Amino acid sequence: MSPGRSAPPAVAEADAALAAAGARAIAARIVARVVHGRLLDRALERELPTAPPGQVPLIQEMTYGALRFAPKLQTLSTRLLKRPLRERDADVSALLWVGLYQLIHMRIQEYAAVSCSVEAATWLDKPWAKELINACLRRFLREKSALLAETAADPEARYSHPLWLLDALKQAWPAHWPAIVEANNERPPLSLRVNLRRGTREEYLQRLRTAGLDATPLPHSDSGVVLQEPVPVSALPGFAEGAVSVQDGAAQLAASLLDMQPGQNVLDACAAPGGKLCHLLERAPEGTRMVALDKEPARLPLIQQNLRRLGLTAEVVLGDASEPGSWWDGRSFDRILLDVPCSATGVIRRHPDIKLHRTPAELGKLQRLQVAILQALWPLLRSGGKLLYMTCSVLPGENDEQLQAFLAEHADAGVAPLSLPFALARNPGVQILPGEQGMDGFYYGCLRKS
Repeated sequence: MSPGRSAPPAVAEADAALAAAGARAIAARIVARVVHGRLLDRALERELPTAPPGQVPLIQEMTYGALRFAPKLQTLSTRLLKRPLRERDADVSALLWVGLYQLIHMRIQEYAAVSCSVEAATWLDKPWAKELINACLRRFLREKSALLAETAADPEARYSHPLWLLDALKQAWPAHWPAIVEANNERPPLSLRVNLRRGTREEYLQRLRTAGLDATPLPHSDSGVVLQEPVPVSALPGFAEGAVSVQDGAAQLAASLLDMQPGQNVLDACAAPGGKLCHLLERAPEGTRMVALDKEPARLPLIQQNLRRLGLTAEVVLGDASEPGSWWDGRSFDRILLDVPCSATGVIRRHPDIKLHRTPAELGKLQRLQVAILQALWPLLRSGGKLLYMTCSVLPGENDEQLQAFLAEHADAGVAPLSLPFALARNPGVQILPGEQGMDGFYYGCLRKS
């Protein structure tokens, strides 16, 4: 074919079918890796570069969707298969999940969802599985109503949450758990934080409109914007030049709640990848000294990358927040932002692999780590200073109950009240539940040192 000429229709149609099957195979490989313990972000980084042209959005939709509804899809797969598949065929199991997700949750014609999923088995080098995938998906279509009714009778499948987490949510939020579960299963919005050092929010909204992107202001953040439809960051006007960053609206609240004053010494503990750190710096008063701490060497470059893009500076330090003796220079801090490692149960809609990876045993380990970090950093806070404790969790054992125990043990610790009208008041602090005002689930509690 000579350069510049289009492929014949039959050839173009065949190429499109190959690309569509390849997209299903890549989605299945990603899902299989996550099921076997790989973080979703890492699995995406490995597999997406192999995607056929133009197929990345579809792969992401199928991958996130299959993981978001994994408990339901697993239950359906068990009913459709005559016998369990071997462990080495986890990619075939995942391909069945991907096919079922398309038939239940996507507006793809049934014949296309089935045929492309069947052909994807060849891309996985398992052509023997084509007949299996075809039989299972076609049986699902024949018995769809009955099969979905069966799954609705199973709480884990009905709500697509592990039973231990469902029980924890019911206990913690008896009036709110259905809304939390529903929000966890939704696609999250793309929220942005405008760099007010580079221009106003209204000016950036106009830049988005000029670029053909619909967006509205976030109601409880003076720099927040939410897009009507997510786009790659490369499509955001001025992103590379530091005009805007991606950050959920709930996370944007940390900078104002920390209440920084001119000339203060501020610590952002557990700072990587640097989103909240950069927001602090964008709002920092004159003379602020900012120390950014993280214990993972591989994550420090992420902090530096964000600082460079936004034209900001901070003292980036490698160190463990629970062991300040190895990194602290002896200068007390006026403000400490403590975003502790947590279960991340407030951001499941963004990280659906949490449903597969998190366990009650791991939750206990995280709670002990939170205590250790809080205890270790408290002596670094100056008298009269404030420590803002935050998590992206909705479980009280990581949030207000942690601060209650700390207050009972430390006579020099008091509560600094927080006011967020849309959040649920806790004792102490405030809880934002997933989906509230379109935001992720976050907890904030502020302590003042006497």
